[in-house]
Amino acid sequence: MSRVIILMMDSFGIGNAHDAAKFDNLGADTFGHIVESNGGLNIPNLKALGLVEVAHAATGKEYDLGRLGQDKMQGIGSIKAHMSELSVAKDTTSGHWEMAGVPVLSDWGYFKPDYPSFPDSLIQDICKEGGIDGILGNKAASGTEIIQELGEEHIRTGLPIFYTSADSNIQIAAHEKYFGLERLYKLCEVAYKYAKPYNIARIIARPFVGEKAGEFTRTANRHDYSVKPLAETVLDKLKNSGGNVIAIGKINDIYAGCGITKALHASGLEELWDVTLEEVMTAPDNSIIFTNFVDFDMLWGHRRNVKGYAEGLEYFDKRLPEILPLLRDDDIVFITADHGNDPTYKGTDHTREQVPMLLFGKKIQSRFAGESQTFADIGQTIAKYLNLEPLKYGKSFL
Repeated sequence: MSRVIILMMDSFGIGNAHDAAKFDNLGADTFGHIVESNGGLNIPNLKALGLVEVAHAATGKEYDLGRLGQDKMQGIGSIKAHMSELSVAKDTTSGHWEMAGVPVLSDWGYFKPDYPSFPDSLIQDICKEGGIDGILGNKAASGTEIIQELGEEHIRTGLPIFYTSADSNIQIAAHEKYFGLERLYKLCEVAYKYAKPYNIARIIARPFVGEKAGEFTRTANRHDYSVKPLAETVLDKLKNSGGNVIAIGKINDIYAGCGITKALHASGLEELWDVTLEEVMTAPDNSIIFTNFVDFDMLWGHRRNVKGYAEGLEYFDKRLPEILPLLRDDDIVFITADHGNDPTYKGTDHTREQVPMLLFGKKIQSRFAGESQTFADIGQTIAKYLNLEPLKYGKSFL
């Protein structure tokens, strides 16, 4: 029996999607601009699997990575492609659902960016059932900045901080010590209930710690309350057939627990890699092991931190060969992304980009698969490989 491992590099785009102009994202290129700004990138293993080849095919650019270390992927075949998104939005939920076979073809609801972002009736309902006297914020904001701006007032008044972004969400920040983590989670559950009529994709709990402005920091206890996928994903199909779906990091939240048989909390590239390798070592046959490496998006893309993003890519590349001795003969591994987030681009939002698809395993024969018109080609490949019922969208790479 076979296993499938998905290493999802959250936000790792490789240049303009065909509809980038609709999103005012022309010129975005997460990978290319990191290489240029960093003066190269030491990622020999990703290069050996075909990353530079697919990035060049997507953009027509030449990528000078500079001096590279020795790659450790010798003898490993790979299928490589560049993929465009069929979903109408560029958010995390849409990208993940689409790669599992369910593109989001109608848009989410959004809140306006300026104060007040949220309708009075919505806030009144949440406050009444949530047992709070009001909220702070009520606007679109950077999560790391708004806790510095309002953190002290939050501690003094006990009022949680509500904000949104260009994505479809309500984000609620509160202090773990002074407000309480469980209380924050319960408040998010209330918000999820009342946000349903607005077609909002996620309510996000954003706990933080610290005592004064300039010192507040978000913790790893983030929790997303997502709507359920619009149809049965490849994860559901495997679970329903008796297989195993192991979700690492944000994956369980993104799919609202649907199709998941085992959820593992982890944060930071090092811990996410460690947990992933442990599961590859022990997971039974007929399993999907699905990890979201969120730091690329959360810590470096949104915060426009080119240096951090580059260092993260080099660390990811350094750890990648550790998976090789753990692979069984019939295992296949995907490396891909859910959208772009160019750290050199204007603003702090996701960028509408193509993403890489690198598929490797001991029995994979190397070839260039060209351009894919939907992320759902990944889900269809998995369905075929694990002998599941075909999905409505996508074509198999195999």
